This record gives sequence, structure tokens and C-alpha cells, in this order.
Amino acid sequence: MKKALVLGASGGMGSALVEELLEAGIEVVAFARTEEKLKRLFRRRAQILVGDVFSEADLHEAAKGVDVIFHAVNIPYYQWAGHQLRLMQNVINASEKAASKLVIVDNIYAYGPGMGTLIKEDAPKVPLTKKGNIRLEVENLVREAQVPWMIAHFPDFYGPNAEHTVLGQTLQGAAANKRGIFIGDKRKPREYIYTPDGAKALLSLAIRPSAYGQTWNIPGAGVISGEEIIRLLKGESGYDKRVITVTKGMVRMLGLFDKMMREFVEMMYLYEQPVVLSGAKFEREIGPVPTTSYKDGIGRTMEAMAGHRS
Repeated sequence: MKKALVLGASGGMGSALVEELLEAGIEVVAFARTEEKLKRLFRRRAQILVGDVFSEADLHEAAKGVDVIFHAVNIPYYQWAGHQLRLMQNVINASEKAASKLVIVDNIYAYGPGMGTLIKEDAPKVPLTKKGNIRLEVENLVREAQVPWMIAHFPDFYGPNAEHTVLGQTLQGAAANKRGIFIGDKRKPREYIYTPDGAKALLSLAIRPSAYGQTWNIPGAGVISGEEIIRLLKGESGYDKRVITVTKGMVRMLGLFDKMMREFVEMMYLYEQPVVLSGAKFEREIGPVPTTSYKDGIGRTMEAMAGHRS
């Protein structure tokens, strides 16, 4: 791989991918909607392109001469039903025209609720939600693409620039030393992945021709409860504010007034029956899954969030 295009380069996983690719000496085109954020993140280290992923012309221009396209774009939940399939088809078309490989950053929604066991790649996908079914439709569309493709499933993200995530909401409050929120039962252990770890794992797959035509599950550093996370915050940074638990009922009530919360409520099952991924396939075929301890990952994320405000 000599040149890569990262779509959604200003987001949590997208920005981590750009950094990992640059560290590996790979030329990078960083594509997103907001020029100011791209310049703040990458300055002159990557080629910056501002564009719209729903414009085929923008995508085709961005993909010229690249070997691999990394699709790490996030769109708001309330746009999923009308836009996710169109977005993926645009990305596939750009990859086909550029004769590039295609790497998809995906979540765990298509697996449905956790069953108390580690989820392997061959686990049946039985989504119970509208968004889980959309993710499964998107995956099926990718499988039909006429380019080398791979799909990587990740748990919830946290890390530098991953502010708009479930755990990111908690860490932002702590970084600002303000009263925080934690979504779901603080006693229930769940899995998160530090975005630089996810980027390392994804690059190690993307450089291997044998990894294409497959799905891969990339786990985090085990599971951790909200109570443990809050103890880490208080022990590492002296955070002493109250952290409010956001319940399903609260999300449902907020959904009466907020369209994002209205769409989020169906995903609350993930905090009642968490999905935890198995990294056995990755370890068998690639090697150890990159993992940063929650203590170190949360500490580095807090430092990055504090730096963004200064």
C-alpha cells in the first residue's frame, strides 16, 4: 500500500487511521466535510480534501490513484434509513472506478444482543433493531462489490477525537471537570476499544491480501463497568463531580423532543445485553490484537480532550 484514502478522516476512528497510516510511511488523502478540523488535526502531514460523501464526483476525485479506501464515515442515526445504503453504494462505486481495495469500519449492531459468550465472525447475525438491519443490508451490499473488500467489526469507540460516542460523553464531562453522564447501567461490564488500537489492527489487516473477502472482529481490552471507569477518572485526574446514570426511560423521554435520542432508544439493548467480541481469528491469523489498558487509554483521551479546549 503506497497511498490510501480515509473517508471520515476527522472522526474518532478516521483520524486514528490517518495517524497510523502516516506513521507507516503511507501517503494519505484525508477526506471529510470540515476543512478547519482537518487542518487542525493533520496540518501539512496529509493531503486534505473537503467534500461530500454523497457526491459521487467528490468521491471519485478523492479516490484517484489510491490503493485502499478506508470507509470510516459516521452519519447521524436519523439519517440511516434513507442514506446508509446510498452512502455505501457511492463508496463502492468510487472504489470500483479507482480499482482500489475497500476497508469498512463497522460496528456490532448486526449481531443483535449479546448472549453471554464471545462473538466470533461466524456467529449468526440476527439484528433486533432497525439500525441493526440496516447494517446487515450494508454488509450484504459490500459482499457483492466487484473489488477486494473487508469488513471490521468494532465495539464502541473511545479515544482522541471520538467525542460523539457513548463513552466519549462521559469523558468529555470529566475532562471539563463538570458533572457527567454515563449511558446505561454503571454496574454492567461492557467493551470499548481505544481508537489508536483499532487503527493499528485495521492497518495490519489492510496490508495483507489474504485478509480481504472476509469479516474481522476486533475486540478492545476486555470489559469494564461504568463504576470502574469512574474510579479511574477520580483516581487519575482527581475528578470529583457527580456522574448521572442515563436510563432507557430517560432516553425515551428525551426522544419526545430530540430526534437523535428518539433513534438512540432502540440501541439501549446493548447496555442491557452487551456484545463482547472474540479476537481469536485475528490472533490466529495475524497475531496479538493491539490493546491499550483502560487506565492508559482513558488517561490519553482525557489529555487530548483537555488539549482541544486550550
